[in-house]
Amino acid sequence: MILSLIGFVALLVAAFAGIPLGFALILVGVLGFAIARADMVGQALIWWGDGGLEVNTRALNAAFSMAGQQMFDVSTNYGMTVIPLFVLMGAFIHRSQLSEDLYVAANAFLGHRRGGMAMGTVAACAGFAAVCGSSIATAATISKVAMPSMRRFGYRDSLSTGSIAAGGTLGILIPPSVPMVLYGILAETDIADLFMAGILPGLLLTVMFFFTIGMTTMLDPTAGPSADRVPMAERFRLLVKVWGIVVIFVVIIGGIYMGIFTATEAAGIGVVFAALFAFLRRRLTWRGLWESLIETGITTGMIFVVAIGALIFSNFINIAGFTTAMTDILAFYDLSPFQVVLCIVVAYLAMGCVFDSIAMLTLTVPVVAAILKPMGVDMVWFGVVAVIAIELGLITPPVGINVFVVKAATTDISVWTIFRGVMPFVVAMLVLLGLVLSFPSIALLVPSLMGR
Repeated sequence: MILSLIGFVALLVAAFAGIPLGFALILVGVLGFAIARADMVGQALIWWGDGGLEVNTRALNAAFSMAGQQMFDVSTNYGMTVIPLFVLMGAFIHRSQLSEDLYVAANAFLGHRRGGMAMGTVAACAGFAAVCGSSIATAATISKVAMPSMRRFGYRDSLSTGSIAAGGTLGILIPPSVPMVLYGILAETDIADLFMAGILPGLLLTVMFFFTIGMTTMLDPTAGPSADRVPMAERFRLLVKVWGIVVIFVVIIGGIYMGIFTATEAAGIGVVFAALFAFLRRRLTWRGLWESLIETGITTGMIFVVAIGALIFSNFINIAGFTTAMTDILAFYDLSPFQVVLCIVVAYLAMGCVFDSIAMLTLTVPVVAAILKPMGVDMVWFGVVAVIAIELGLITPPVGINVFVVKAATTDISVWTIFRGVMPFVVAMLVLLGLVLSFPSIALLVPSLMGR
């Protein structure tokens, strides 16, 4: 147990020292595993002998063998092919320049209301998230088209940037979602069930964001003035321009829901439809295709390194007795499964102030799954709970990655203005988290309709 805690401290020190998280996980995990393996037979990893400094090669070789096996297992895991496919699909959608049409269509229906352009921004984020799967990409893309319009109509900067940063968090809840894929692989939980479980909470959160904007503008009407009403015929003309997003979402989610294909097959089909959509819009050039592939390779490589490192680190803390010790502590205090989940959620909320979503998932899910599964906790429900808790970390200080993404696109607005703008949305997300914790059926209703 003590060695595990030392490992966590070493990991934090390495991460804050600037070592990329994936490599920090591998380094600490390999060394920690070797030390734990040597300690099991009453030996040290390194000591001074008669001939000088000596190394326990048997323990070190065991650690390297374990690390190599984890690298092989992750790299050859068929389920992991979902990640590059969904990342590539998002890259094609981004290059189709759909975001502006999506934003214009959303504002055509909502912009004439008080705070309607901010609501349209959230709706555009939800639509883009439905085919992108990345919160960062959603916030970065929508901010470029939403901020100029909202500024032109006199929207307060805090509301404008807050709605973009918060709306971007929908990218990891509304399927397809790369973090949900990663959670499913690490927790050995069906990805299709996770996708279905995210639909209702994602839609509910979108509505709650609408309500938050409505309350903000009701208290201060100058924060989000109304825009001109768009004729109904023009609204539907603009809606037709974003037909691709509906087709891709229906094909992917509808196909999974009806059991026509698996989540992995859906990812491949989604890539084909996204590429076709971008091609028909004359946005996918050979250069764009090459850039999309390079972007996908870089992103996938980063995710794979972090995933491999997390599994290596997980093996280390398991052999060091962390999981067993935590289970014994929970048994000693006689905590119910729900109370354990609450403790984990609190830890997630704290970690979200420091780590990004991928880092939190890969670092904690293998350990958390080992604790919760024997307790009978539904891992699909917990997956949605974990994703919502992790989403909060995307917009809370001091890290708040989505906040800094929006800041990069709006250089003349202070980061504290954006953080002030997202606070009402943080409250909305906390309410949703409480609802899903209290009423698991919110997450499990759609999977149950699949016959799960």
